[in-house]
Amino acid sequence: MCFSYDARLGIRLPSFSGTWEELPLLEQTAILVTWEKIRGTIPDRIEEIEHKINKLQNALYREENFEKSCKLNSDIAELASIINDLWIWYRAGDDITISA
Repeated sequence: MCFSYDARLGIRLPSFSGTWEELPLLEQTAILVTWEKIRGTIPDRIEEIEHKINKLQNALYREENFEKSCKLNSDIAELASIINDLWIWYRAGDDITISA
């Protein structure tokens, strides 16, 4: 299939050469079916990351060491960035259709 695992996001992403219109109809269909299954897992993945952010925020509120606070804040920002990217990918499937 035309998907590769993105360790940062924790999901498989579409990965194929050429343009969408150049792909055979059956391959487009298979890709869309697979993508919809993956796409359906994105809200759960986001929820997992939100739980991690909440734990880090709780640790940040209690942390008195400035350097450790900076590290926690950086980790929170990275997780928030991942959530943002996941939402972008989640919306990416809305406008893709099969080219006949």
